Amino acid sequence: MNRYRYLIPLTVFAVMVAVFAIGIVQSPRKDLVPSPLIGKRAPVFSLPSLKHPEQEVSSTQLRGHWYLFNVWGTWCISCREEHPELVRIAHTGIVPIIGLDWRDSRADALAYLEQNGDPYQRIAVDHKGNEAIRWGVYGAPETFLVNPRGIIVYKYIGPITPRAWRQDILPHLPASQTVAASS
Repeated sequence: MNRYRYLIPLTVFAVMVAVFAIGIVQSPRKDLVPSPLIGKRAPVFSLPSLKHPEQEVSSTQLRGHWYLFNVWGTWCISCREEHPELVRIAHTGIVPIIGLDWRDSRADALAYLEQNGDPYQRIAVDHKGNEAIRWGVYGAPETFLVNPRGIIVYKYIGPITPRAWRQDILPHLPASQTVAASS
């Protein structure tokens, strides 16, 4: 009997590993996490500009245009991973990218953009993180596609890759938007 004393803990451990593995395989993909804001008006905001703190970046300035609203921070490793793709997207001219610099220092953000390129048409500052909460942000980076009426059409969680841009975000833009930019 003494030699079987390890059998019970080993069996319990094996069952726990199996349950954990099944949970990982069956867990929802990040692109399937629903956002309660899809199809609703984007939060109204007016925040200081990163580059010109005496000026504001506001939702009323963005009305009438499609835009990507990208929540990022220099402290965010995934944001750094996605940055070259945002620079590439900005160069296409298909859709402007508006940044929300989240819980970051102004000096760090400006230095980072100077060194790595600036894909943003405008950058609002959210030092305390309150605006990100209003957008329903779970973590950075998160990107929202907003239509000219100010309605959130799509939310992408995680770093935008070339594949994510092509397959997940671009199809949500009207064909006229993508054709005009590539002409």
